[in-house]
Amino acid sequence: MQTAPIAAPIAAPIASQISAAVRAVPVPRFAGLALSFGRGTELYGEGEPAEQLYQVISGTVRTCRLLGDGRRQIESFHLPGDLFGLEAGPVRRLSAEAVTAVSVSMVRRSAARAAAVRDPDYADSLLTRVERELERAQDHLVLLGCRSAPERVAEFLIDLAERLGTRAGVELPMPRQDIADYLGLTIETVSRIFTQLEASGAIRLDTARRVVFRDRAALAQLGRG
Repeated sequence: MQTAPIAAPIAAPIASQISAAVRAVPVPRFAGLALSFGRGTELYGEGEPAEQLYQVISGTVRTCRLLGDGRRQIESFHLPGDLFGLEAGPVRRLSAEAVTAVSVSMVRRSAARAAAVRDPDYADSLLTRVERELERAQDHLVLLGCRSAPERVAEFLIDLAERLGTRAGVELPMPRQDIADYLGLTIETVSRIFTQLEASGAIRLDTARRVVFRDRAALAQLGRG
């Protein structure tokens, strides 16, 4: 899915920019069963049969795993156009939950395989999405293993804005606890870094969820380490 950046002056209302950008993002849709889920609803759980693939049409989905000591590790946030539910085996290793109200398109894995055999364009599109999810997973491993806490938060903000097609800032669909569980940090650390980034002039926090990029270049440089 190609998401063209939307150039807009910082002075413009950030919520309007982000809403317009999300509406402008094209979502090539796989033929499947359309389903809707309310915020906080589990789409599937660990250990269940991995019989379906999903594509996000609207909203945000998190895939995560509950660790033995009770901690939660979020593997990914899936945005409109993203494919999820990919498994190497027949059983779910992760659970999927609706961060916001979401709409998804669901297709059985067997049907997707059959369609890929019949239609080369479908196969290419499916492979492109699988490759994108693999690339994102690899980037996440580097983020967790090689970056400092401020670098993780900065890269997360820049990456999320790019995925949503915005440049002036981002409306966070997830709470800070989710961000902490994705970045391998505590919620206190995430909140402290947001405060530090605001004090440095890199961002402005209009609300707990609405982040304006005051110095996007400095934030991106920090995110690159």
